[in-house]
Amino acid sequence: MTTSLHKLPPGFETLEPFVDRWSLPTADQRLKRRIATTEAERLTFHAAVCDLLDDGLDYLDKKLFTEYDDADQRLMQLLLSFAHISLAVEVQGDDEPEHAAAARFITISRAPSEG
Repeated sequence: MTTSLHKLPPGFETLEPFVDRWSLPTADQRLKRRIATTEAERLTFHAAVCDLLDDGLDYLDKKLFTEYDDADQRLMQLLLSFAHISLAVEVQGDDEPEHAAAARFITISRAPSEG
């Protein structure tokens, strides 16, 4: 059980500095965060999560969604934000500013992760 001192499950403490900025409940909020960040912010977040991605997915896969506590939910939201950021970092790279300019006109009304 996660205590109130920790925002994430045990083993993911190194990601806690990112929770307030990156643990967002909707895909649209994650998209908007991505396009509002600098390259340095994206790279820092990407590097931190990349090291724990497999462990995070393994941890979450062992539970049903209905069993997630608040810390589990925040971890899942961080990993979903990572999906947005990995697109910018790994695929779009130097072209991200151009894609971000166009993405400002996109609204994601609902995503599979939102039920």
